[in-house]
Amino acid sequence: MLIAIAADTDVSSLIRDFKRITARKAKIEWQRNFFDHRLRHDESEDDKADYIRQNPIRAGLIRQDARWRYMIDANDFDQ
Repeated sequence: MLIAIAADTDVSSLIRDFKRITARKAKIEWQRNFFDHRLRHDESEDDKADYIRQNPIRAGLIRQDARWRYMIDANDFDQ
């Protein structure tokens, strides 16, 4: 997941609440922990988004040419 938040946001509480709500509403079983990474000035948001999009492929969950059905992209809202 790639999100933009204020610098003073408590990331742990935000992710905890998000996981709790989506687990209850969408019956999602989340892994216990999470890895957070704040983009630095020299890092590309597009590069990080591409890396995240490749996770299901690296995990062997989908083929290289398939679309992960659980992925929502900002472009999906432009239609």
